[in-house]
Amino acid sequence: MACASGPVLQDMTSLEADVTGPQNPSAEAPAAFACPRIETLKNRADFLRAAKARRVACPAFLLQARETGLSGQMRVGFTCSKKLGNAVTRNRAKRRLREVARKVLHRHGHDGWDYVLVGRPNATIDHDFAAMCADLATALKKLHGGRA
Repeated sequence: MACASGPVLQDMTSLEADVTGPQNPSAEAPAAFACPRIETLKNRADFLRAAKARRVACPAFLLQARETGLSGQMRVGFTCSKKLGNAVTRNRAKRRLREVARKVLHRHGHDGWDYVLVGRPNATIDHDFAAMCADLATALKKLHGGRA
């Protein structure tokens, strides 16, 4: 059994350099992408209240939204029923919806609102990702009366 201490040691030192930061303290660090944290809906009651509120249909998903009145707090939930397929398919659909929400909601969503994205069978998985982002932005503008 051969010992590979040489390359591993080099990798460790490069990892340590990455963790500790740049060696030149006067060099500027790249600006980090600042995205406000969006809370996730977890209670069934919140999902039911959103289901009774406003809806906007999109080709790949359904957007449900309601105004909560809680300033400074935007929450989002994701629903994919068994109509979408097995657990692997549902989880993939939820991952896609989560990423769409992460990219679009911080720009077009409003504080004090709850949003629920509901996956659609044969659409959420196969729909173009850029089109899904554009659909969510359009749906939010329609929902908020063009003020998104």
